[in-house]
Amino acid sequence: MSNPQLTRTRILDAAEGLFFHEGIASTGVDRAAAAAGVSIVTLYKHFGSKDNLLREILARRLQVWSAHWESAVAAAESPRERVLAIFDAIETFRASAGATQWCCFLATASERPAPTPGSEDPVFDLVRQDTDMVTERLTSLAAEAGFSDPESSAAAILLVYNGVLASLLRGLPADPVATGRMTAGLILDTWGGPPVVVPST
Repeated sequence: MSNPQLTRTRILDAAEGLFFHEGIASTGVDRAAAAAGVSIVTLYKHFGSKDNLLREILARRLQVWSAHWESAVAAAESPRERVLAIFDAIETFRASAGATQWCCFLATASERPAPTPGSEDPVFDLVRQDTDMVTERLTSLAAEAGFSDPESSAAAILLVYNGVLASLLRGLPADPVATGRMTAGLILDTWGGPPVVVPST
């Protein structure tokens, strides 16, 4: 007898690879089912709809991304480095995650219009959760690092972070994560935060 949880995971893995490599709109549930080695009936039994499948993929992705970021923050050696740890997390997350062209949340937002006021969209709620988590955590880390304007510092780092994710799709610069981290560091060093301590040799 097949294991329902393993089947569910297989469907999620297959659909995630297709959605974020070939596009959400262009990938039908029949292709996702075929890639997972299950019938369309089985896919619908587990998820009910394509939107529910996408929502589960994003929820799983958000949980894993958050764990990578928490680990990167914990490994940082100074308050300033904890702010920049978001770029270290991108490196470890992308090394462990399935192949995608770029950020799954930005990809979803680019293909799916924001819901109109008063309407609900559980998929877009996951995009908002990702945005809120990144913004709130960056602001908190900037405050802990002693920056005089944590909100503005976080907004500047978020702008660089978004640029890094977009550059992964564009393909240039060649190493956008390293370039983004360096750029974010320069921003922090001129933003009025605590002085950078250079270790003696």
